[in-house]
Amino acid sequence: MSLDTTMKFRDLKDMLKQTGERYGDCTAFILQKEDSTVTITHKQFRDEINNLGTVLIEMGLKGKRIAVIGENRYEWEAAYLAIITGTGIVVPLDKALPENELESLIIRSEVEAIFYSSKYDEAMANIQRRGNSKLKYFISMDLEKNEFNKFSQKEITKKGKELLASGNREFVDAEIDNEVMAAMLFTSGTTNISKAVMLSHKNLCTNVMDIRKAFDHLDDTDLFLSFLPLHHAFECTVGFLYPQSIGAGIVFSKGVRHIGNELKEFKISAMICVPVVFERMYQKMLKSIEEKGKMEKVRRAVKVSNALLKCGIDMRKKFFKEIFESLGGKLKFLVAGGAALNPEVQKGMQSIGLNIVQGYGLTETSPVVSAEVNKYCRLGSIGKKFESVEVKLDDVDEETGIGELLVKGDSVMLGYYENDEANKAVFTDDGWFRTGDYAKIDKEGYIFICGRKKFVIVLKNGKNVYPEELEMLVNNLPMVLESLVYATPEKNDDSVISLKVVYDKDYIKEHYGDISEEEIKDLIWKEVKVINRTMPTYKYIKKLIVSDEEFEKTTTNKIKRKVETEKILQMQ
Repeated sequence: MSLDTTMKFRDLKDMLKQTGERYGDCTAFILQKEDSTVTITHKQFRDEINNLGTVLIEMGLKGKRIAVIGENRYEWEAAYLAIITGTGIVVPLDKALPENELESLIIRSEVEAIFYSSKYDEAMANIQRRGNSKLKYFISMDLEKNEFNKFSQKEITKKGKELLASGNREFVDAEIDNEVMAAMLFTSGTTNISKAVMLSHKNLCTNVMDIRKAFDHLDDTDLFLSFLPLHHAFECTVGFLYPQSIGAGIVFSKGVRHIGNELKEFKISAMICVPVVFERMYQKMLKSIEEKGKMEKVRRAVKVSNALLKCGIDMRKKFFKEIFESLGGKLKFLVAGGAALNPEVQKGMQSIGLNIVQGYGLTETSPVVSAEVNKYCRLGSIGKKFESVEVKLDDVDEETGIGELLVKGDSVMLGYYENDEANKAVFTDDGWFRTGDYAKIDKEGYIFICGRKKFVIVLKNGKNVYPEELEMLVNNLPMVLESLVYATPEKNDDSVISLKVVYDKDYIKEHYGDISEEEIKDLIWKEVKVINRTMPTYKYIKKLIVSDEEFEKTTTNKIKRKVETEKILQMQ
């Protein structure tokens, strides 16, 4: 069924109703069980939401805050929508949080119920025993039956079905105020400094409608692989709410090691992920081609294909059929977000017909501000702004054209919960939201992100160095897994641009044998000097550290810059 991009949604309940009527018989989920799969239609999913929402109101949770925590799964998504489309305010929590931080956020958000998977049984028992929160209901996604002090999501959903059948329509007929807080999302960071972002139905639906218009080549025949954590706004909106809005299906990945098999087995057509996963996928692809002795053949095919593309002839599916088939044969849409995608990787994947684009956004913008699409794609950019969004640059450097990216529109958050100081810091007097990212915008409206404002290195001569720019160049080196650019303070109050590299042990051993770390450092240093010569002298990397231990990362696979930089400086 062709996608109707003119559909408008007042709130998520309205979205479920309209799309349920249109796509009810289409596949919403394919669930991986131990030795089989289970298919659930959009109608069945909407029935589940109505049943669960009905019983939650019966339990006295109307207008209350309810948390959800767990791995990506069907029960998580059913709970999320049953809460937000008629019951109360949903509070998705980071599944990687230790117990003490989890309890802190539960207390801060004042949730009165929580849905959780069996992984958190012990943590929930401890939190329940301590009694420091407002939690009244502990609802397990895995229990078959209610127990003395905890509820089974399965059993209460059955109870909701009975209530609905007997005429209880309190949830089904619930009115939604689309301009008040419907979701509370915590930003990354330690619990005492993480901010609670308030999003409304209007925020979320505006973003979903923008995404539908931008990616109008996807429809109810497509199947998404859900990999990034669902508590993260990027996966929640783009990998969950958006597929629901077009009648597409979702498969929950078992983990990074299973992605290759899942793409092939389920013939996945779309996937949203962080760049590092796509970059490693691309490297594995190249290694496989090299091992089969087909690298030169592929290079020649790429040259011919690129020449034909300039004439409007696309032969990539035919030329690179073997690569496509190894990925299931249906993969047509990959979205990278959360960090900058390496332009060389993007160019390489697109040259063989894998449509990979960059998106940009923040939790505070519901989250997508802009994205590359088939029509608007420029290497290194994050595409053009979405239809409902306004963007501009603040405090622009006349020499470079770089300034802080500001955003305005209906997808921008209501604000940070109970944090006037933070709200004053991020909103201008006339309502523009400060993203904290430096960017430049070309004459055609393409946006290029240069780096985070808080990470920029300001030298004594007033020049700005953006660590992400240098890291991308270093990460192109085949012996480098990841890198971190930081400033080493000097006695004259200036800074020296420094670099720590995590090298690829397997690559080094395969290509150079058993060499010492000092020899590895010399190899990398030679390559870094080559990179230096391509840049102005003030950006030169002058110090290098190498290691085989990967950097500490957030749950969305971003390097914890502050933590890692402090570790390095303390050792010097």
